[in-house]
Amino acid sequence: MARVRLFASAREAAGTADEVVPGETVDEVLAEAVRRFGDGFARVLPTCKVWVNGEEVPRAARVGAHDEVAVLPPVSGGAR
Repeated sequence: MARVRLFASAREAAGTADEVVPGETVDEVLAEAVRRFGDGFARVLPTCKVWVNGEEVPRAARVGAHDEVAVLPPVSGGAR
């Protein structure tokens, strides 16, 4: 299990900012998140970066109970 933190459009699509989700790898955690959060989340996920504990990792990376999986959609905007 890992704590999944969702930001911006991923948070809006899921309807929550964070949740504990089971899985032994990032891929398994994300698959369960898609099952829980539905099609809207599934559509947003391919555009997102996924980090574990503040670092970008391969989706096959193992996760544990104390890990944080962050789903970070692309952001736009900025100052002129």
